[in-house]
Amino acid sequence: MKALFLQIFNDFKIHNPFEWGRLIAVTGSAQAVIHIISFVSGILIIRFLPTTEYALYTLATAIYSNMVILADSGITASVMAQGGKVWQDREKLGKVLTTGFQLRRLFGVGSIIISVPIMLYLLHHHGAGWWKAFAITLAILPAFFATLSGNLYEIIPNLHQSIVKLQKIKLVASVIRAIFIIVALYFFPYTILALLAYGIAQIWANKKLKKLARSFIKATKRSSSAVRHEILKMIKRLMPECIYLCISGQITIWLISFFGTTAAVAQVGALGRIAVVLSFFGVMFGTLISPRFSRLSKNKELIFKRFIQIQVALLLVGFLFIGGIWMFSSQLLWILGDAFSNLEQEIVLLMLGNFIGLFAVSNFYLCTSRGWVINPLISIPISMAAIISGAIIFDVSSLVGLFNFNIYINVVMLIMHLTYGLHRIHDIKETPELNI
Repeated sequence: MKALFLQIFNDFKIHNPFEWGRLIAVTGSAQAVIHIISFVSGILIIRFLPTTEYALYTLATAIYSNMVILADSGITASVMAQGGKVWQDREKLGKVLTTGFQLRRLFGVGSIIISVPIMLYLLHHHGAGWWKAFAITLAILPAFFATLSGNLYEIIPNLHQSIVKLQKIKLVASVIRAIFIIVALYFFPYTILALLAYGIAQIWANKKLKKLARSFIKATKRSSSAVRHEILKMIKRLMPECIYLCISGQITIWLISFFGTTAAVAQVGALGRIAVVLSFFGVMFGTLISPRFSRLSKNKELIFKRFIQIQVALLLVGFLFIGGIWMFSSQLLWILGDAFSNLEQEIVLLMLGNFIGLFAVSNFYLCTSRGWVINPLISIPISMAAIISGAIIFDVSSLVGLFNFNIYINVVMLIMHLTYGLHRIHDIKETPELNI
């Protein structure tokens, strides 16, 4: 093991560096433009919407994120893992995608049944009348259903690394969303219109994503019982983790919603707009790293080497990112407006916690991309212990205490997923190919 570590750091080479440079340049530049547009759109929403409306928008988007996680329940990761095994076979890959869609519809309905009552209650609790709460809930459904389909369609071009075409679709969708936000909210500053912008843009994107995905697969309505069995087996282990993520992933919003004021909800939501920068790294990771890690041959030494290289790269990005936030915190808060100018300490703490969370989630997706799922009987107790102990240690009624609490639980998650990834790599053995 020691010799292997020395080899990794003495021979830190990248296979075909020019190809990687081209991929990173193409993906990074396009994704940077997409995130700039998304960032500007988010700032416009903050500027256009009154504080009370923005608080409702923050709650609605937080619950929307959880609806997507619950409806997914590990399906996307499972389809990626199964697709990575047969990505060069058009017919088998088509069956994997079809099987994923069949399961996604079922889980989507279940997510709505669970999430809608919670959304209605929280919106009403923070000042929305019942009719308005109902209208906001309806406005988010187009984005919800479109996102479910889009996430599955994106797997196919990601596996085949059709980066340029995929980025073009995302770029145009971002422009459509931004134009709708500017035109609609300038004249009618309401939460409902801000939410509809996401649904309209994603519906357009899905039409293009479907066409792109079908260029790599043989379209079929037939599912695979073998794939269904493997996906369901993975879901059984991932679903408890997803349910936990619904609670912990937006824990700051949930706590401030119940124990804080409507203004505090708006503050957390506004600071979270700056955190959209982190999603740039998340998308880059999901586009370039996870699919390639999924496709690696079952070579223990190679997988371990790539795993360590990824950790080093994430650490370097983290130091640069948090340092930049600390140096330019005043300028970032100026972008949000005068109402948020006194939150310099809070923005650094929030971004530190969010980056550690991104680090943890990146390791989680590395594992699931290869079908490695930690036993929920281990992960859930550890996660709940972190939440309970953190709530005792920190004052979650204040923003500083809340963000320190977020850092604490994300550090625990990072240690857990990193340790599990190393454990699974250590236990790698040859397995027979799945018969689809």
